[in-house]
Amino acid sequence: MELQKQSNISRAEQALALGSAQLLIETLPWIKESTGKVTVVKYGGAAMTDKALREDVMSDIVLLKLIGLNPVIVHGGGNEISSYCTRLGLPVEFKDGYRVTTPEVMEVVKMALLGKVNPELVAQLNEHGHLAVGLNGADGHIVKARQHSPELGQVGVVEKVDTTLLVDLIAADYIPVIASVAVGADGASYNVNADIMAGAIAAAIGAHKVIFLTDVDGLYQDFDNKDTLINRMHLSDARRMLAEDTLSKGMIPKIQACIQALSAGVARAHILNGTLSHSLLLELFTDEGVGTMIIPDEKDEVPEDFTEYPAGSLASKLHG
Repeated sequence: MELQKQSNISRAEQALALGSAQLLIETLPWIKESTGKVTVVKYGGAAMTDKALREDVMSDIVLLKLIGLNPVIVHGGGNEISSYCTRLGLPVEFKDGYRVTTPEVMEVVKMALLGKVNPELVAQLNEHGHLAVGLNGADGHIVKARQHSPELGQVGVVEKVDTTLLVDLIAADYIPVIASVAVGADGASYNVNADIMAGAIAAAIGAHKVIFLTDVDGLYQDFDNKDTLINRMHLSDARRMLAEDTLSKGMIPKIQACIQALSAGVARAHILNGTLSHSLLLELFTDEGVGTMIIPDEKDEVPEDFTEYPAGSLASKLHG
């Protein structure tokens, strides 16, 4: 009887193992589609401030790297900035969804993002190996910006992205982790919306996908009706929703960034709930997905100079 019982347990465990193997095999087409290509991940919201969620996201990004994708992380850190401002007695003021950034607040932005958030993310990724390099948009003048408006102070609008440093780091198998601070023509620092920076970098570097982690399940037709979650939509629909001015203030920069990236040739844009554990993997490697995916219209043409992977790479063998 004891031998029979052990045999039954063994079969159950074997069935479980076979089920896991089958699940891995089912991810093969999705992995093949993305191998060697750049995926830009905008990281923020509760997924950044919750320790357990941050561990999940960092583990997911390491896994993406190990199976052949080239992740690039762009992050802000609004909660940290506000917390520092409050402790230092500086005003926490927003106008039209942007943080009013006086020279004093700009110093706090750099202190919070470059001195705390960015090193912490890099350190957490590097627990798995020497994988990540911390940057901001001013490093190598990756992101150049101009002032948005005098009323907002040192809030920047992205003017140009130089991908030279990023391409070199990716070629050397590093994960760039970029804080959303840019540099102006005068050498001044600018506070740039992390969503907008992620879209601009994805467009400039020829990313295959750009992903925005947020605190909601995705884009809703009607935010108050949770049954109206949009699982898939076209670029033209995103443009229409933006023009109709029906989006929440927090969703506007994400949709603007999606439009910029897709218009430049990026194949997919995803808006995900970062508070759902391993949402990155579920969205990228399952049929169902868990958020909103925005794709180009059939009539959209990819720019002639757009490339998703370097010549001679494994990706070029799979996709060329």
